[in-house]
Amino acid sequence: MKMVEERNEHTTEEVMAEQEHVDTTEDQEVLEEASSEPNDLQEQVAELTAKLSETENRMLRLQADFDNYRRRVQLDKEAAEKYRAQSLVSDILPALDNFERAMKVEVSDEQAQSLLQGMEMVYRQLTEALAKEGVAAIEAAGQPFDPHLHQAVMQVEDSAYESNTVVEEFQKGYKLKDRVIRPSMVKVSQ
Repeated sequence: MKMVEERNEHTTEEVMAEQEHVDTTEDQEVLEEASSEPNDLQEQVAELTAKLSETENRMLRLQADFDNYRRRVQLDKEAAEKYRAQSLVSDILPALDNFERAMKVEVSDEQAQSLLQGMEMVYRQLTEALAKEGVAAIEAAGQPFDPHLHQAVMQVEDSAYESNTVVEEFQKGYKLKDRVIRPSMVKVSQ
C-alpha cells in the first residue's frame, strides 16, 4: 500500500508538475495574446483617431466651401439687383446719341423749331429716367485721361493742354452706378 501511495503521490506530483507546465504554457499564450492585444487596440485607436481627424477636416472644408458658396450667391444676387438695368441702358444709349446729334442741327423755321423743342423734352425725360436708375455721363473734356473711363481714338500735340489730358470727346461715355457701361471716345494730348 505504501507503494501504491507512493505511486499515487508520485503520480499526483507528476500530474501537478504537468498541470503547472500546462498552466505556464497557457499563461504565456494568454500573456502573449494580452500583450499583443494592447498593440492591436492601440493600432485600432490610432487608426480610428486618424479617420476621425480626417472626417473632421473634411467636414470643416465642406462647411467653409458652403459658406463661401452662400456668400458668392448673395454677392451675385446683390450685383444682379444693382445692375438689373444694364442691358436696357446699353440698348437705349444709341438712341440717346441720336437724340443729341439731332438736337445739334440748326433750324430756321418755326415748325422745325417746335419739333426740336419736342425732341429736347423727350431727351430730357430719357436722361432723367436713366439718372433715376443710376446712369451718369462720364466727364471727359479737360479731364486727365483714364483708361478705365476713356477710350483714346486719337492723340494730338496741343500746347494748350497738359500731357495725357482729354482734348475732345467724340462720343459720351456712361456709368451705371460704379460700373462703366460705355467708355467715352476721346482725343488725347501727347
